Amino acid sequence: MTAAVDRQNDATRMLIRRWKEDNNATYQSWFLWPERLKNFRSIRRGISQVVAEIEKGSFGVIYRGSSLETVVHSIAEQRQIFRGADHAFLWKPKLRIPDIYESPINQRAFGHLLDACSCCDTAEAIIGHIHAIDRLKIKGLGPAVANLLYFLHPTLVPPFNTAIVKGYNALTGSNVKLGSWEHFLAMRAGILELNDRHRDLLSNDLGAIGGLLFDIGSGTYPAPPPDFGDASFADWTSRLEQARKHAAGLSKAALAQGEGDRTHTEIQAWLRDLGHALGYQVWIAANDRSRIHAGQALGYRCLERLPDWLATSTGAESIRLIDVLWLEQTGTSVAAAFEVEHSTTIYSGIVRMLDLALSCGDLNVGVGMFLVAPDAREADVRAQLLRPAFQRVADLDIRYLPYSELQSNRAAIERFGSGLKSIRAISHALT
Repeated sequence: MTAAVDRQNDATRMLIRRWKEDNNATYQSWFLWPERLKNFRSIRRGISQVVAEIEKGSFGVIYRGSSLETVVHSIAEQRQIFRGADHAFLWKPKLRIPDIYESPINQRAFGHLLDACSCCDTAEAIIGHIHAIDRLKIKGLGPAVANLLYFLHPTLVPPFNTAIVKGYNALTGSNVKLGSWEHFLAMRAGILELNDRHRDLLSNDLGAIGGLLFDIGSGTYPAPPPDFGDASFADWTSRLEQARKHAAGLSKAALAQGEGDRTHTEIQAWLRDLGHALGYQVWIAANDRSRIHAGQALGYRCLERLPDWLATSTGAESIRLIDVLWLEQTGTSVAAAFEVEHSTTIYSGIVRMLDLALSCGDLNVGVGMFLVAPDAREADVRAQLLRPAFQRVADLDIRYLPYSELQSNRAAIERFGSGLKSIRAISHALT
């Protein structure tokens, strides 16, 4: 490599290191966010439902209230990198785009793309299906679909939005344009090359480099200049240092998010201790066990593995991510399941409840199922359960447990309660 290329490469590595240290940047605030991994199965399941409805002809002709809205909304509810992900799928009546609602042929082609990409596991196959949908020239159905494909194949398809494209162009000097599958595939190839070059600092999961490009494109971090003279390099390092200093003090938004994560962990700890007091064995979500509350790991005195009958069930991958499970001392049945929905999408928690119910034999299994959330989110919880995607949830008797009720009554329940009667008494019926 020439000296200029070496310098550019070194500068990019410096940028990545600074970016990874920033509590506000997407690497720490989203990519390392434990809830991010929990969303994958629920979003994949949602995509499967979209495909099934299209195949049966029951998807309908509108976006609002559809299973597609449910899954795209759950993507858009994630942190800043996916904000606005639903815009591309909103029906624009004057332009009549995206043309997958009124055209049955286009709708089936869209469903086939999602289904085919769900089933294949090679980059060549995915690219082939993308070329097939591109040849149909469906109005308004462009690379925004890649955000769905990312959750199917995070090591093969990068996330996509305007900021990511701007960041990629700034970092590589390219001229990728929005709305073109051809340009998206060219950008994907470039992203893979960049990721391979700096894999030791990034990840096989393309969400990491997608987050870097998002933060560059959003103006949070400056891309190294393409012409690396001494003056331009000095100016760039100065701006990079300013970005570092800005990140040294967390913004109010980041502080609020940190408080949200702390509260989520705190609520899990309350439910853990309450379960033990009531005589249950307790399971803490696999990716939360090492999180610390009051100087102790959340997984303290909890099950280290699920009982075999549950660990080998079809929904095991999802069940092990349920925030808190209470199991009978015999280990032969689940007494209660709790999903703490402080600020994350409620959709994912409901899907994990469904997986648990189906793994227990049928939907009406008598397991206590509780969505635990701030008092102000009750209306949001109820709205989610009204979506057509959750028409079977009524059979589960999922209940809403407000933070305030749990906080006010947990000490008394620990002392005087037995079984689930007390928990049911302070929770609200949702269906």
